[in-house]
Amino acid sequence: MAGTETTYAVFGLGNPGRRFAGTRHNAGAMALDILARRHGIRLWRRRYQAACGRGRVRGKPVWLFKPRTYMNLSGYAVAAAVEDLRLAADNLLVMCDDIDLPAGNIRLREKGSAGGHKGLRSIIDELGTQDFARLRVGVGAPPPGEDAAAYVLSAFEAAEMESIDAALARAADAAEAWLVEGAARAMTAFND
Repeated sequence: MAGTETTYAVFGLGNPGRRFAGTRHNAGAMALDILARRHGIRLWRRRYQAACGRGRVRGKPVWLFKPRTYMNLSGYAVAAAVEDLRLAADNLLVMCDDIDLPAGNIRLREKGSAGGHKGLRSIIDELGTQDFARLRVGVGAPPPGEDAAAYVLSAFEAAEMESIDAALARAADAAEAWLVEGAARAMTAFND
């Protein structure tokens, strides 16, 4: 029965507004945009402090969300959607940037700590669990002496774009694999 199908949700984290478009901190939102385009899912609704859309990815029913809060308040949007749509934590995937991964690498995990990421920390705090999947897109570490907060709010350098574009496409591929094949198989196929 269609009414008993499991519904999944993918959240792409970033900061709202033109000022932050194309910055390292928006890698999760950028990967989500690729996923949405591939599957014809328009993020036109404004609900749960997020831009969202609903559709299917390779046959799986899914909601896609880009929180419109600032990164460190991402949990408010995620928790509102989870509560209203009655989504199970193990059916959530959160895509975000990671300064501890080399630029261009991605890493999928079924659950875990925030690892210093304030967006993930906010989600864990609001949901009361860290048992949700997360897909980190490596944006590289800040140069010596540069503040990490300023670094993640900076735009990618032109020389990085080839590897970043490839990583964002691979992140969308990994999200598809997570939806269709499950976390374990997706981790084996995509983790750098």
